[in-house]
Amino acid sequence: MKRSLGIVLALLAYCVCTAAAPRTLRVDYYHTGNAHEEWFSLDRVVLEPLEWPGNPRKTVDETELVNYLFEVRERGSGKLLYSRGFNSVFGEWKTTEEALHANRTFSESLRFPTPDATVDVSLKERDESGVFHEVWKAAVDPKDKFVERGRPPSPGPLMELQKMGDSAAKVDLLVLGDGYTAAERPKFEKDARRFMEALFATPPFREHRADFNVWGLCPAAEESGVSRPSSGIYRRSPVGASYDTFGTERYILTTENRELRDLASFAPYEFIEILVNGGIYGGGGVFNQFATVAIDNQWAGYVGVHEFAHQFAGLADEYYTSDVAYLPPTHKTEPWEPNVTALLDPAKLKWRDLVAAGTPVPTPWDQEKYDSFERNIQKERKELRAAGKPEAEMDALFRQERAKEDALLGSQKYAGKVGAFEGANYEAKGYYRPEIDCIMFTRHQTFCVVCRHAIERIIAMYTE
Repeated sequence: MKRSLGIVLALLAYCVCTAAAPRTLRVDYYHTGNAHEEWFSLDRVVLEPLEWPGNPRKTVDETELVNYLFEVRERGSGKLLYSRGFNSVFGEWKTTEEALHANRTFSESLRFPTPDATVDVSLKERDESGVFHEVWKAAVDPKDKFVERGRPPSPGPLMELQKMGDSAAKVDLLVLGDGYTAAERPKFEKDARRFMEALFATPPFREHRADFNVWGLCPAAEESGVSRPSSGIYRRSPVGASYDTFGTERYILTTENRELRDLASFAPYEFIEILVNGGIYGGGGVFNQFATVAIDNQWAGYVGVHEFAHQFAGLADEYYTSDVAYLPPTHKTEPWEPNVTALLDPAKLKWRDLVAAGTPVPTPWDQEKYDSFERNIQKERKELRAAGKPEAEMDALFRQERAKEDALLGSQKYAGKVGAFEGANYEAKGYYRPEIDCIMFTRHQTFCVVCRHAIERIIAMYTE
C-alpha cells in the first residue's frame, strides 16, 4: 500500500512539473505625477513570446518589501492569483527636488502568468504609516482582441550562460547588454561571464549558485557605449541606459521601459542585470525592476553586486556621505527595506534576533572620525570629475578610500557584531544600519549578516 501511494504521489509530482506553463502576460502602463500627486493610465496588454518562468507554487509575495504592490485577482470571487512588490523609477524620482515643481511620466510594467479568464489587476502604494492603499485598478481579459500578440524585433540569439535546472524551480537572471555593437557581441559574452563570476563569488550568492539560471541577450547598438550627458556623450542605445540619472553623474538607469521589456521578453527572466559597455564608474538598481553596472570599470565587480542587491532583495543604501538626488523625508518613519531602521522603538528592532547579548542598541562607533575622512574624499572626488581627470585617478582615490575605511571600521569595538550603527539611508543621523561595515555601506567585500538573510529570503521565494 505504501509503495502504491508513493508511486501515485511521484506521478502527481511529475505531472505538475511537466504540465505546460502559461505564457507570460504583461500590463504596460504610464505612471505620471509629482511629489504630491500620481496618475495612472493603461498603455497596452502584451502576450510575451515565452512561457511564464516562475514557480507555480509560489505566486504570492508575503515579504512586504515594497513601496508598490500589485495583485491579480479572479473577477467575482476575488481569489488572489498572483502578487509582487516592487519599487519604480517614478518612486525614486518623486523624492527628488525636481518633483516638487514638475510633472513627469514613466512607463512601467506588471508581469504575471496568463490567467484563464478576465482578472482584476490592482496596484497599491504604501503610505507613510506603512498601510497599502489601492491607487489604480484595471480589468484585464487575456482573450481580448486588442491584447498585443505580435512578436517584437529579436535582440539576437539567447545565450545560456548557466543552466542549473527547470525555470520553475530556479531564479532566472537575464544579463542584458547595452551599448554593444554587433562586432562587440563576443566582448559582451566575456563581460557577462565576468559579472556572473563576481556575483557568485560573493556570499550568500556563492552558496546558492545552483539556484540560478543565467541568460544573456545582446541587442546590437549602432554606436559603442551609452549616454553620459555630463561629458557631452549621447547615444541611442537599444536599452536606453544613461549616466546622470536625476542629475547624479554616477547613477545609471534607463527610462525606456517599453523597449527594455520587449527586448527582455526573449529570455525567461525574473531579474535583469544591464551591462553598460563603458569604463566610467557607475551603476544603479531599482527593486524588482533592473540593475545596471558599467562593466569595464575597475570597481565593476563591487558595483555590480551592490546594485544587484538593490533590485534582487530590496536592500537600502547604507552610505550617507556621497551626494544623491533624493531629498530627506519630511517625517521619520520606519523604512520598508530590511537592512535599515529609524529605530523608533529599539525594543522592536527588525533584526533584534541577530543582536548578541551585551551589544548596546544604538551601537557606538567613531562616526566623527569616519565622517571627517569621508568629507575629504568626497571633496577630492568632485574635484577630479570637475577637472575631467582620467578614470585611473578616480580608481586610485577609491583604493585609498577603501584601505582607510577597512582599517578604521575594522578596528571598532563592535566590528563584526550586529547592532544598530547610526548613519544609513543617505542620512548621518536618524537612520541605522545592522553592522559597522557591509557591501551596502562601503566598497567592502562582504554583506553583513542581515543583508545575507534578506538575500536568502528572496532566493527561497523563487526556488524549490
